[in-house]
Amino acid sequence: MNINTLEKLGYTQLKEELKNFCISGLGKNLIDNLKPLTNMVGVKKRLNETSEAKNLLNNVNHVPFDGIHDITFLMDKIQKGSILDPGELINISDFLRGSRRLKKFMIEQAFYAPTLSEYALALSSLNFIEDEINNSIKNNKVDSNASKELFKIRKKISNTEENIQQRLSKILLSNKYKKYIQDFHVVKRNDRYTIPVKSSYKNKIDGTVLDVSSKGTTVFIEPSSICKYNEELTSLKYKEKGEEYQILAYLTGMLYEEIQSLSINIELISQYDMIFAKGKYSNYINGVEPNINFHGYINIIEGRHPLLKEECIPLDFHIGNDYRTLVITGPNAGGKTVALKTIGLLTLAAQSGLHISASEGSSLSIFDNIFVDIGDNQSIENSLSTFSSHMKNIAQIVYKANNSSLVLFDEIGTGTEPNEGAGLAIAILEELYHMGAITIATTHYSNIKDYAHNHPEFQNAYMKFNPKTLDPLYEMVIGKAGDSNALWISKRMGLKEKILNKARTYIDTKEYNYNIVDSRKIRKEQKDPICRTDETIYDFRVGDKVLLLDTNEKAIVYKEKDKNYNIEVMVDNKFKSINIKRINILIKRENLYPKGYDINSLFTSYECRKLEKDIKRGSKKVLKKIQRSMKNRDL
Repeated sequence: MNINTLEKLGYTQLKEELKNFCISGLGKNLIDNLKPLTNMVGVKKRLNETSEAKNLLNNVNHVPFDGIHDITFLMDKIQKGSILDPGELINISDFLRGSRRLKKFMIEQAFYAPTLSEYALALSSLNFIEDEINNSIKNNKVDSNASKELFKIRKKISNTEENIQQRLSKILLSNKYKKYIQDFHVVKRNDRYTIPVKSSYKNKIDGTVLDVSSKGTTVFIEPSSICKYNEELTSLKYKEKGEEYQILAYLTGMLYEEIQSLSINIELISQYDMIFAKGKYSNYINGVEPNINFHGYINIIEGRHPLLKEECIPLDFHIGNDYRTLVITGPNAGGKTVALKTIGLLTLAAQSGLHISASEGSSLSIFDNIFVDIGDNQSIENSLSTFSSHMKNIAQIVYKANNSSLVLFDEIGTGTEPNEGAGLAIAILEELYHMGAITIATTHYSNIKDYAHNHPEFQNAYMKFNPKTLDPLYEMVIGKAGDSNALWISKRMGLKEKILNKARTYIDTKEYNYNIVDSRKIRKEQKDPICRTDETIYDFRVGDKVLLLDTNEKAIVYKEKDKNYNIEVMVDNKFKSINIKRINILIKRENLYPKGYDINSLFTSYECRKLEKDIKRGSKKVLKKIQRSMKNRDL
């Protein structure tokens, strides 16, 4: 399968997610090397394995993978002639125990998983090796009962050490040596027994200095009376090491004799780990086993992109029956690219034996290759523009594609002059159609949509969006090309209707308006601007909301223009006079206030309006307040 396809469609990320469901590194290693199969028998076998694993997981409490871990590096050591240490042998014993228990379990589950149960027959239990390791290795070291000779040696070591301890204790407790001793306990130095003596008395005790303390105040002396016993102990230790080595070599040799059986066990356990990871993943995504065909038919029912989870809107999609090429239109960020990637990644997943997140009855085809041209392939290193890099990729796709290929194009033909880009895109789609490939392409070009509409084995589709909010709905409608979203969105954004009408005419007829205007007249109008609305001088009225061009402030007209074309406006509760050439209308007063609204109240403070209202209703409190105010003024 094409490497570019696997990267662009997110196949590697999908495998990383699948690895999270593995028990050991054995299954993870297999998933790292997992590739989509291209034959019907292999794909159906993988999908059946996943279905059986899922069925088994849903009907038993626990699959016994206890003790299972990756021992391939230990197998490599054995084959290279290395002797395994006690800890490594215990790891293999655990693996053998796990293999034995899993074999017994799987054979008993033939009802739920007949195929997976049959695989277990090839697992080797190797009970005799497991027992031999467990009897010889305990607490991560060779046990004394591993051999009669080792038992005898360790018995002699114990007796000799006891004899040395007794002799040294007599020296430590002797009144003769009491004042020479630094600490009254036996110390081992360089694997020999010594007594700690004050450095100033080191010549008072007959023996050999084996070590000195870090501060130099203490020397560790091996008395001459126990020298031969230390020598004997050292000799016994060498014999112990030799006997342990023989036992470890014997156990490793047993494993070497069964290296083929162990390798088969590792391979089968790896397969089980990966298969049950697929079953767990299917439960995680509520996956289904898709129907599989080999003739290019795809029918996805409520399919979801495997990596988008809850964020993904279900996709209904079909191709390969009445048509083999689909052209998808729709707004930017409307879900076209996600739809392409969903179709491609679900196909790769199914060919890898994975269930897909979709409804029952979904069908997918097996393809020898899936080719994609998605994203910006611009290459600075190779001095390739976006268009050039797209064309390089597409040229390779057309060269390699055949009647068992799925081809996915995102924005085919973009990056160059639209007419040439559309013409190239149509020619490419036509060539792939004649090759027999299943092709899905997204585009904004109307020429491509028109071609697909007129071709008997091409089909159009579009991604829906909300015309009120302009939000994409991520829903694909097959059988119809999308309308011109550009004009609709432009209208919603406030573009003038006359511009939109001209645009529609140009799109439909390609007849353009080449009327020449007098540029000198335009420049004169720019130097002497007059506030206009649809070519007429606008008379500003009290209450209009305007923009002051010099300060970019918003204001309300307070007094209409005088003979000098000046008007008075209120800005931040302050009044100022300004020429009408220095302002623009923002909102007319009839669009600002309800019918019957008292515009004069805009220029009266809240206190004044309240006072006037109180006077009208005859408030005694307010009247007394006014009378006091008048008296104070007279005084």
